Amino acid sequence: MPRRQRRRRRLSMTSLIDIIFLLLLFFMLTSTFSRFAEVELAAAGSGGAVSGDIRPLFLRLGADGLSLNGDELALEDLAGRLAQSAGPETTTPVLVSLGDGVTAQRLTDLLVALRPVRGVAVTVLGS
Repeated sequence: MPRRQRRRRRLSMTSLIDIIFLLLLFFMLTSTFSRFAEVELAAAGSGGAVSGDIRPLFLRLGADGLSLNGDELALEDLAGRLAQSAGPETTTPVLVSLGDGVTAQRLTDLLVALRPVRGVAVTVLGS
């Protein structure tokens, strides 16, 4: 008895295209393009000049503490202390130096605490 040859069925791409279109539509409608929370960050660069009459504030961030110009203080007290130290009509540079073991979350917490302080320009120094 002779074997019948099987005919290959052509694969239809219509179903696959429909599924891809539905997935694309789903992700477009459920994603958001607005920025939830953004922290401004300036990296230290070469050639940046600071006016001679404005003294920068030095902030040392450690894994478990921080100090402003050598004085230890808590993160909660930092905004009030900087508001007193910063000049009202000029922008005071704040240089942030990172200690060993500082996590990205700790740095983000610091930058969020500095956000409401007016009159300061924060620069994070690299290691």
